[in-house]
Amino acid sequence: MSSNGIIHVRIDERLIHGQVATMWTNTIKATRIMIVDDGVVKSEIEKTALKTAVPSGVKLSILTTQGAIKNILAEKYVGQKVFLIVKNPRVLKELVDGGVTLPQINVGNMSTKKDSKQIKKSVSVTKEDLENFDYFVKKGIKLTAQMVPSEEAVPFQNLLKK
Repeated sequence: MSSNGIIHVRIDERLIHGQVATMWTNTIKATRIMIVDDGVVKSEIEKTALKTAVPSGVKLSILTTQGAIKNILAEKYVGQKVFLIVKNPRVLKELVDGGVTLPQINVGNMSTKKDSKQIKKSVSVTKEDLENFDYFVKKGIKLTAQMVPSEEAVPFQNLLKK
């Protein structure tokens, strides 16, 4: 377990949905789900939906990137088991640039966008995404692709080389 409380990091555009809420939270025994997304913080509708989706007994934090950096560096989550979820790798790069240590990054779901290329059934990446993943590799952060806990975690770098 990392010293800042973060035990699992996932990129998933759907944030909290059935699979995440039940399987991942139970498997990693998370006590808190942390959503870091500047857009979600401003959206009452999205916040309400996320609050509804959180498994009972699990705390929820919905933070801006800067708010997350501030709270994590202030050791606000030490002793908790934080499941950090973001929509895209850029947010994680900003967290790392801000001084946050990430245990690993699990790439779950990144939908197809303009100029993106599909590298796995549920994962499409843009040039910017690839640069961010390259940054994590250089920083020594382990990257895996795994949709559900029962699926084998694939080293993400292998998918990038295709």
